[in-house]
Amino acid sequence: MTERASTSGLGMTGTGASSSFLDVRDLRIHFPTDDGLVKSVDGLSFRLERGKTLGIVGESGSGKSVTSLGILGLHKRGNAKISGEIWLDGQELVAASAEEVRRLRGKKMAMIFQDPLSSMHPYYTIGTQIIEAYRIHNDVSKAVARKHAIDMLGRVGIPQPDKRVDDYPHEFSGGMRQRAMIAMALSCDPELLIADEPTTALDVTVQAQILDLILDLQKDFNSAVILITHDLGVVAQVADEILVMYGGKSVEYGRAEVIFDRPRHPYTWGLLGSMPRLDRDVTERLLPIVGTPPSLINVPSGCAFHPRCAFAGRNGGRSESEVPELLEVDPGHFAACHLGRDERVEIWESEIRPKL
Repeated sequence: MTERASTSGLGMTGTGASSSFLDVRDLRIHFPTDDGLVKSVDGLSFRLERGKTLGIVGESGSGKSVTSLGILGLHKRGNAKISGEIWLDGQELVAASAEEVRRLRGKKMAMIFQDPLSSMHPYYTIGTQIIEAYRIHNDVSKAVARKHAIDMLGRVGIPQPDKRVDDYPHEFSGGMRQRAMIAMALSCDPELLIADEPTTALDVTVQAQILDLILDLQKDFNSAVILITHDLGVVAQVADEILVMYGGKSVEYGRAEVIFDRPRHPYTWGLLGSMPRLDRDVTERLLPIVGTPPSLINVPSGCAFHPRCAFAGRNGGRSESEVPELLEVDPGHFAACHLGRDERVEIWESEIRPKL
């Protein structure tokens, strides 16, 4: 099958408003520094429909969190150079004023941050913070907002919510704080929910509870969900589609079952090889990706992954000199790699898959 350069499924073509609920087109977020230009996000495109979950995966420093903050308009305009388009339910956000985007935060889109202890104000009770978030977008009394806060805490599984509503963040355990953060994020029924590493530092039992909670609430609100994580095991449970990021770019995108069963990028192979599995003998070693993620100030020329790729030498020097395009290798499945599609299929089936 011939690879096609058409990537309209990722929102990379066309002008004007999109039919998708969220449509990110050629997003670039760069930060000028004394050491050089940090290209945290460099030409990222994807789409997301209501009621669906997109998992964005990659190592630390790949641009995942910067992308989420960019969608919510949380980068200071003076500190970041942002270009491209972000269409949310027909409204473009990159060119919108800060006040327009602020009005959408909480009501139209919301975020569950990675560390709820640092994301919540330590001097105010959990209830006070949820009440404030709710009243910003709803013209109700404090009493009505307090009842809503108690209802939301109960909904996310906080025991005795009528009493815990007056507790401070430090009085909650890690799992309870994460639940409170989810209650705050969902207090205004947002249509887009971004969860940035929502299970980091939680034990596996609490992780499963948090993921189940997000999925249950997604069904109730029909929200579009972006789940940002470095853990492929997490996205395997919840994602409909997966976007793999490396060096600020998308290197692979497709349906979750396709990414796990027929990945077409060497970096994705590396992520899968380094993921613990219950069906693997505990005496077998994981297969780590050699090297370290690239500096986003000095991104390697050509394919950013080539210094760590075991197959970069098979391209006659193209990996070092040419940036690979994100091409459609199968219907709805995109990858950015200089290796031919058939060669990648052969490598996956004969060399990589047997080791996983």
